[in-house]
Amino acid sequence: MTELLCTLIERWKLDAGSTYSTWFLWAERLKNFRSIRRGIAQVVEEIDAGSFGNAYRGSSLETVVGSVAEQRQIFKGADHAFLWKPKLRIPDIYENPENQKAFARLLHTCNCCTTEGQILQAIRHIDSLGIKGLGPAVANLLYFIHPTLVPPFNTAIVNGYNALTGAKVKLGRWDHYLAMREGILALNDRFRNLLSNDLGAIAGLLFDIGAGRYPAPPRDGDDTARVAWETDLARVREESAAMRRTLDAARDSDHTHTEVQGWLRDLGKALGFAVWIAANDRSRPYGAGSLSDGCLVALPERVASMPGAEAVRLIDVIWFAPDSGRAVAAFEVEHTTSIYSGIVRLLDLAYGSKLESSEGLFLVAPDEREADVRQQIRRPAFARIATLGIRYLPYGQLRAEREAIARFGSGLKPMLAISHLLD
Repeated sequence: MTELLCTLIERWKLDAGSTYSTWFLWAERLKNFRSIRRGIAQVVEEIDAGSFGNAYRGSSLETVVGSVAEQRQIFKGADHAFLWKPKLRIPDIYENPENQKAFARLLHTCNCCTTEGQILQAIRHIDSLGIKGLGPAVANLLYFIHPTLVPPFNTAIVNGYNALTGAKVKLGRWDHYLAMREGILALNDRFRNLLSNDLGAIAGLLFDIGAGRYPAPPRDGDDTARVAWETDLARVREESAAMRRTLDAARDSDHTHTEVQGWLRDLGKALGFAVWIAANDRSRPYGAGSLSDGCLVALPERVASMPGAEAVRLIDVIWFAPDSGRAVAAFEVEHTTSIYSGIVRLLDLAYGSKLESSEGLFLVAPDEREADVRQQIRRPAFARIATLGIRYLPYGQLRAEREAIARFGSGLKPMLAISHLLD
């Protein structure tokens, strides 16, 4: 079976429509880790302060779980386990204060600990409390804290694991999840050269098997079963050609995102600012060169040394005063993804380093997304944003006015004129 599984993994990684290509290698994936961790910390703070409330809708938990659920197909539906089901009174972390505090302790422990033993102890403790409706779906939060130790969890991943190994893991039970986790770690060790230390890779493989995209290799060595499996594998390869259109659409989205970053780069340079391009976007092709051409190669020291600097490095575009190295304006381009991560990075910059202008924070998005941006900004989890003066800058205005601003503008005044205050 080892040879067959190697063949499967190799073909899976080359498949343009696989979870490996569409999610694991997705440039935005790594950007979300810190913002989700920050969101988890906020949930803990609110529960400890007694301000979390007794409802999922509108809570900080809804915000952070929603950002997980938006992580492409593999996490679609991740919020279902946390939705309040009034007839069943589950999950029982909204009406029961003690259960709510126990949930916060689990999140806090895992957010602060560094060892596998501490994580397992925290999970076993929450399991021992028998909180109704609070099961292994929580692992989808813990994965973003410890991606090398905690694999994600959902029905398709369980189905894929069972199909691949012959196990009988059941949903909703922590002891079954922990046993599956041991098996996943063992599989990952066997095929580490083809997968990754990040357990998201093997979870993606199991997801695609469990979702029916790929058949599991036969375990009994039956020649007939092997021929059938290879036939199914060939069929998947043919279907991948159709999936190419989806990938092309995603690349078009990335191209638009890069194009807007390029507009902001050129505009900042024309206005006399030193420009920073997100660390993971620097090598993207743009024009005749790379997106980072002519830009800062490192953050100014005053920003690089502040708390949250790792998140700030991922802000799409930042304009700095060339003489002082002080951040003047920051732009997060939100083409199709959730605005949550972008807001968290802007908050890190705003609170970690004093902007020259409190008005220099911009969410840049397509014209038709303004209603969505405003709806997201009204969430209680973003209550502090009103004091920061974050602004919405529509693509259309930027596209229409950027050349004139580059020729005749100065400072931030023209950018304020073409953007709208979010309140």
